[in-house]
Amino acid sequence: MAFMNIGYTVQDRIATITIDRPDVRNALDEATAAEIQRALDDSEQNREVGVVVFTGGGDKVFVSGADLRDLQHRKSKQVLEACLSHLFARIDDSPKPTIASMNGHALGGGVELALACDFRIAVAGSRLGFPEVGLGILPGAGGTQRLPRLVGLGRAKELILTADPVDAQQALALGLVSRVVPREELAGATRELAEKLASRAPVALRLAKAALNLSARVPMDAGLAFEVLSQTVLFETKDKKEGINAFLEKRKPKFQGE
Repeated sequence: MAFMNIGYTVQDRIATITIDRPDVRNALDEATAAEIQRALDDSEQNREVGVVVFTGGGDKVFVSGADLRDLQHRKSKQVLEACLSHLFARIDDSPKPTIASMNGHALGGGVELALACDFRIAVAGSRLGFPEVGLGILPGAGGTQRLPRLVGLGRAKELILTADPVDAQQALALGLVSRVVPREELAGATRELAEKLASRAPVALRLAKAALNLSARVPMDAGLAFEVLSQTVLFETKDKKEGINAFLEKRKPKFQGE
């Protein structure tokens, strides 16, 4: 597939989507969102892909947010269509684990993209923030909803309403990112995590992620019912049998996603 604004590779069961728009600090616009959707189509349909990694081109910026040139001319109808909100919801609900490998600063939509991922690894020295209220808008691609669920309502208000950025270590303390590493270790740390996830049973990963996501959206009784139903499904899979046999035989399992 040919792309203009992103890079897309698949290697060793790891799909990597790189937002690569150096002239606008890897900002997101409708065309870039559409290309990411196409890459996700491929990664979700490809049985050889076990995990999806998002990163930014270059070594300074992960994603700087929405492209202000695009926002400047956007009308209310386009806002209602919410292309980034739909994209991030898809990433949040992706059947495969997702990792934000944050190779630099992340602002606005860049943080919202990371929030939609299951894991966030930030490079030391980077800064994260929501500048939207200083521009007369708000984080409109999931930030006001996902951030409080991750760091708590009080911390979310402080980050969004003040528009003050935090550095990577502060983000780690808040729980906004799960790990901070030196720049030279980012690729290795991302790959180590991706390989671990890709080695797990695919159907179990998919249902476990769905159950965890559901925990923030429905009453506990409904979540527990989904958990039991998911476990019932998993007990009928070939991977369940392989996983237990491999454990008893003291060998690595060979999961097939069935």
